[in-house]
Amino acid sequence: MAPDGGHNGTEGWGQYLRYSLDSSKIRVNNSAYAGRSARTFTREGRFQRIIDEVKAGDWVVIEFGHNDGPGDPATDVKSRVDCPGIGNETCTAIFNNATEIVQTYTTYLRNASSIFLSLGAKVVISTSTPTNPYQTGNFTWTPRIYSWYSWYVVESLGGPAAGIYYVPHADYCVQALKLQGPQAAVAGYPMDNTHMAPKLADTFSQAFVLGLKCGTSPLQQYVVNATSRIEGPELGTCLPVNATLPI
Repeated sequence: MAPDGGHNGTEGWGQYLRYSLDSSKIRVNNSAYAGRSARTFTREGRFQRIIDEVKAGDWVVIEFGHNDGPGDPATDVKSRVDCPGIGNETCTAIFNNATEIVQTYTTYLRNASSIFLSLGAKVVISTSTPTNPYQTGNFTWTPRIYSWYSWYVVESLGGPAAGIYYVPHADYCVQALKLQGPQAAVAGYPMDNTHMAPKLADTFSQAFVLGLKCGTSPLQQYVVNATSRIEGPELGTCLPVNATLPI
């Protein structure tokens, strides 16, 4: 999602989102930052900077999961793994020679989302882009626990009725990769199996938009293409998950 992706010529999908939205009504500000987890984004004050700028009627898209775990915060050398659990569990870790109280992924997202909602903004929580599903030579993919955590946060805060929505972005990205095949995946992950070449980042941006259009979020009204123009042999169609979750 972040600008410049993982560097070395890679890119984040958030850089392409503006091309799918009506620029006369929506201005996209990509505040994502590479290598961050929900924990580090909170600790570094990056959520707070967005909170300081957000206005009623704004939309905030939140997507984490790549850097949040699994692992033990006490032994994580990068000091970014969240505390395991889905509630108010806490862990302790040492950061900059001081004790840090580490919270769960769901707590970090719930706290930030609650503030955005209280300010009159609406929130979309999106699941993180997948790693290369062809990295073993055969197509294989299992959703990470953070996808479920993300849905859980949306549900626990009241879902669409409360102005918070869920987009199963990872599922739509995987659908696109399966349709485009292993060669597209090899070209799309030039540095490692996580960070994307610009073309794949653009595809993943379109996959997010398809997930948005297949859901119920009013943000979809600003998408410049109808769902029928987004669906196709490269991205696929609306997934059954959109009919079974409050998104």
